[in-house]
Amino acid sequence: MTSPSLTRRAFSALAGASAVASAIGPLAAATPADVVMLVHPDMVALDLIGPQTVFGLMPGARLHLVGRSLAPVTTDIGLAVTPTTDFAGSPAAPDILFVPGGLKGSVAAMQDPATLAFLADRGARAGFVTSVCTGALVLGAAGLLRGYRATSHWYVRDLLPLFGAIPAEGRVVADRNRMTAGGVTAGIDFGLTLAARLHGDEVARRLQLILEYDPAPPFRAGSPQGAGPALTADVLGRRKAALDEARAAATAAAAKLP
Repeated sequence: MTSPSLTRRAFSALAGASAVASAIGPLAAATPADVVMLVHPDMVALDLIGPQTVFGLMPGARLHLVGRSLAPVTTDIGLAVTPTTDFAGSPAAPDILFVPGGLKGSVAAMQDPATLAFLADRGARAGFVTSVCTGALVLGAAGLLRGYRATSHWYVRDLLPLFGAIPAEGRVVADRNRMTAGGVTAGIDFGLTLAARLHGDEVARRLQLILEYDPAPPFRAGSPQGAGPALTADVLGRRKAALDEARAAATAAAAKLP
């Protein structure tokens, strides 16, 4: 008989998890892993949801959506995300610490001492310190990228040296236990790369197949090299005010680092 506390939604979730575990097969390791994913206002929803989808399928992963408070935060597309815990309730030594980006949200996070202190504290003990898109700027402002190769969205990658990071091109850049990814859509690539690091290529390949992650973009305009100088200059011009604000916030945050 089904327990009264097991709702239809929970039962469906368990059934779905069982189906995924069956698809992954005996290669799945059951070692628990705490994944702390920062959620902050005006983050890009896909920066979070892409990796979250991969991590949610990863064997043994325990996901924690951590906010400054338990209040829902609004993303770039108006989608509200409700934290599962706050800074105080977050695991003290996560296996994975993750920061999503979003230019407006990253600027605010770089200016928030509580967020930076939380990241610096957890990052000092995390197994992996990671980000997608402009989340790398927030890691840098927390002092977590000094001396590490890192990437970010192409239009702010030049700000990384302000934090002592070594800018590198690449969809995903790994340096020891730091793993950073480029803009927005690189989140799934990042998730699968980290899954392979933790559980082996075969598990990551199975996850990729489950997600049917087989990108075939209609245009080769997803990078400055592909888009060409005219389109790149147009995008930079349209985003100039926001990029100037990001540079000012990054410069101010870097000046406060010890």
